[in-house]
Amino acid sequence: MKIALFGGSFNPVHKEHINIVKAAVEAYGLDRVIIIPTFITPDKAARAVSPSARLEMCRLAFGGVECAEVSDYEITKTDVSYSYITCRHFREIYPDDEMYFILGADMLENFPRWKNPREILKCVNLLVCARENGESLIAACKTFKDAFGFKPATFGYVGGKVSSTRVRVLASLGESVDEFTGEMTANYISRNKIYLLPRLHEVKNYLTPSRWRHTLRVAEMAAENCARLKIDEVTAVTAAALHDCAKYSGADAAELKGFVCPKNVPDTVVHQYAGAYVAERVFGITDKEISAAIACHASGRKNMSPLDKLIYLCDMLEGGRNFDGVEELRKIFAQDIDECLCAALKHQIDYLESSGAEIYPLTKEAYEFIKGKNNGQ
Repeated sequence: MKIALFGGSFNPVHKEHINIVKAAVEAYGLDRVIIIPTFITPDKAARAVSPSARLEMCRLAFGGVECAEVSDYEITKTDVSYSYITCRHFREIYPDDEMYFILGADMLENFPRWKNPREILKCVNLLVCARENGESLIAACKTFKDAFGFKPATFGYVGGKVSSTRVRVLASLGESVDEFTGEMTANYISRNKIYLLPRLHEVKNYLTPSRWRHTLRVAEMAAENCARLKIDEVTAVTAAALHDCAKYSGADAAELKGFVCPKNVPDTVVHQYAGAYVAERVFGITDKEISAAIACHASGRKNMSPLDKLIYLCDMLEGGRNFDGVEELRKIFAQDIDECLCAALKHQIDYLESSGAEIYPLTKEAYEFIKGKNNGQ
């Protein structure tokens, strides 16, 4: 019998996980695929969701998938989940069967740095889902071969751009995730408010539909990159969700009662200060780091915090933005946040100068500060 193990945090499980299993079954004639949600994943720090909830979501998602079964082995261990222990456990249960371990090409490159990788390879054969671009897969296979002397087996799969991060962000802000998880899992998430953040779905009422879609993209980009800056995901998503909350609030709006804007602020920047005020007064935000990030997301400021930088750049570079130079800025963002911040502020200043618009002093100060810092001054 051919048996494959497919482990992960599944935080949450989504349709791409299901489709990967189906593709592996078709490519290698697998008889069984054992889905193994982790208790604690060693290399992931996304927001905690109870192991029992992730286990139940997996059972709902894979319930109708032929050959698939969900195991609570790692969940019941109540400890960090190391794959070599799990592989050894199932090899002992199925000593005479062909055993495989499914993983993505993005994980293959780091496989030599996993705990006891050779122990894993003694127990199972790897099946690598080759959904990444060709160069990425070739590089990962070379790294693997250099470490272990052979190339792993691969199977092709062309899927959609769905991630657990996207699902968490959408669910956090009260959006439907049925499209990405399937109806049963989506209903479970909604019914139990698994990821929902208090009141943030109400921001939608203050924005136009297009501005809300922008907000969702900013939140997703922030969630995808917050770990790079050691920022908590909930903090990043909260700041992103609220960054434009006063974008369309007029001076006489009820939510701005008592608001006093700093002097000499350009019209295009007022909403960042108003947004910080509304975040605190209407949405009950008490975290000053979040308020500060909202209050400089359009202008930047001197000595920006990691959260300030993240929200400023995600607001400027989210996937819906389309301006000359945006792709180059995104490439820099992927490599170095501070270099990108410097380039983004320079781009903003150049644009304002070329259009004859007023340049807010804070933006100039932010640019000069980060330029000096990057140059070692």
